[in-house]
Amino acid sequence: MLALRSLAFYLGYVIATIIWGGFWTVFGLFLPFRTRFRVIINWWSRFVLFWLQSTCNIRYIIEGIENIPERPCVVLARHESTWETLFLQSLFVPQATVIKASLLHIPFFGWPFRLLRPIAINREKPRDALRTIAEVGQKRLDDRIWVVLFPEGTRCAVGEIGQFGPGGSYLCHSSRSPCLVIAHNAGRYWPPHRFLKRPGEIRVKIAEPFDTSAKSTKEINRLARERMREMYAGLESSPRCPD
Repeated sequence: MLALRSLAFYLGYVIATIIWGGFWTVFGLFLPFRTRFRVIINWWSRFVLFWLQSTCNIRYIIEGIENIPERPCVVLARHESTWETLFLQSLFVPQATVIKASLLHIPFFGWPFRLLRPIAINREKPRDALRTIAEVGQKRLDDRIWVVLFPEGTRCAVGEIGQFGPGGSYLCHSSRSPCLVIAHNAGRYWPPHRFLKRPGEIRVKIAEPFDTSAKSTKEINRLARERMREMYAGLESSPRCPD
């Protein structure tokens, strides 16, 4: 049954991506940016999360949603699965995600994603990538657009907190933006690079944003990683919260 449910999910996922991505690659250019973000990525992400729950019975609950500030800031999120990339796109509207530039070449996904003003970087040139994050990230924040980064850089194993790269903390420092840290345990139910999905309830924790105006890049990185570690350790023991 797990294999059949996972197959049903991927069939709907791929078909929706091809139809949706192909259509909005053509017509998205005619929409204002904020409307474009909603119809291209926000609605698509919400559909995929709904389809995931319908086929694989993977739900989620959120603790700390009241901690999200009114003004967009820098978001540092746990990277453990594919799930959080969808969830975050449905939560922060509009947003600029820091991504590998190569992802923009993926047919039907990367094509419309180009229209959403992401912060595309080349990881093989770290200095240039850091400069791009700081310069473009500042412009996005000035335009009241959330900037979302995965500070671990790559998907980490369940239970493991990876080292944080400097991109997010450097942007917080240079822009004086508050830092919002998000932890979750999606990898238990949508393991990376695996076909099978496990039914269950993903838990998400959102910390209170902390001020970065008088902190160094290293200090911001340390505080963010400590918060991530503390929240992640308490995911399984935290009380249930309404969806």
